[in-house]
Amino acid sequence: MENSITRSGLSVANYQKLLDGKHTELCILTNKQGAELVILNYGAKIVSLTVPDRTGKWVDVVTGHASIDDYLTSEEPYFGAICGRYGNRIAGGKFVLDGIIYDKLPINNGPNCLHGGIKGFNAVVWDMKQRDAQTVELHYTSKDGEEGFPGELRTTVTYHLSDDNEVVISYAAVTTKPTVLNLTNHSYFNLSGAGDPYIGDHVLTINADYYLPTDETAIPYGPKEKVENTPMDFRTPHEVGERINEPFEQLIFGKGYDHTYILNKEKENDYVFCARCFSPKTGIVMEVYTSQPGVQLYTGNWMTGNFEGKNGQRYPERAALCLETQHFPDSPNKPEYPSTVLRPGEVFESRTTYKFSVQV
Repeated sequence: MENSITRSGLSVANYQKLLDGKHTELCILTNKQGAELVILNYGAKIVSLTVPDRTGKWVDVVTGHASIDDYLTSEEPYFGAICGRYGNRIAGGKFVLDGIIYDKLPINNGPNCLHGGIKGFNAVVWDMKQRDAQTVELHYTSKDGEEGFPGELRTTVTYHLSDDNEVVISYAAVTTKPTVLNLTNHSYFNLSGAGDPYIGDHVLTINADYYLPTDETAIPYGPKEKVENTPMDFRTPHEVGERINEPFEQLIFGKGYDHTYILNKEKENDYVFCARCFSPKTGIVMEVYTSQPGVQLYTGNWMTGNFEGKNGQRYPERAALCLETQHFPDSPNKPEYPSTVLRPGEVFESRTTYKFSVQV
């Protein structure tokens, strides 16, 4: 196993290290079609995801690194990671819950707390157990007060690679004190193949009539706004790069798309179609389904290409996009948003599926 190479060209041995008293390692899932999903227990990260293109050629469709050491020093620490305890941003690194002020969250993104703080769930070693050839379960216990958040939070994330080339991610969490949480996977996708320099030609559809406009620090103003008659409208298919450079304030603030879309659904927890993305180069289609109320579209606007990723690849600006299913940014400070509060005795559960196929 130590000297084995994955379908995506990764050396298993390069991901093994003793870190914080735990061993880091890969888990390789394969299905009956030969698709491969590679998970690293550091950050519960998707390291590679290999699916067939329209010619049957195997294509790795996510960005990542060639070793655990590269992940530890990466300028893109969220590649493929589970983000928590609170994915996305909390304004000013503070919130009030049940009359108690929590104001010690790390400020790690402008004036805000991003993706759980300095050492969020993306930067810890999870306990990992492979259940079968197509399923792996990861567990992490976040201590009371970790990164300023109240309550001991026990989180389980399960990855399943179905025989229909679906990556199903299931989340569950319980807490010992009232707390807030927002869990998401932060994979960066390029359906033309990781290392392809630009996702502007990807054709995207998002099942959302509304989005959340933000200020220049990426915190939502509050009220939702219609996507209609704006470059934010993906209700019908559009190339990602078609309108990304328009002089529209929201695109200027984010150097492109970095916004939460409010998914069209009757009930908050309904499991619905979220988005569809297509690469004309490979014919690979990715459909997203989720029980979460929103999805964050991020078009890799701050990627630099400065470092080497897997197989000598580089990832320049807009070389990948993210579709992070989640609750809304800064929800703990906006009571009008769907609640992100979890209390003792409750179980947080959600599910997101990324389904891959080809379009001839």
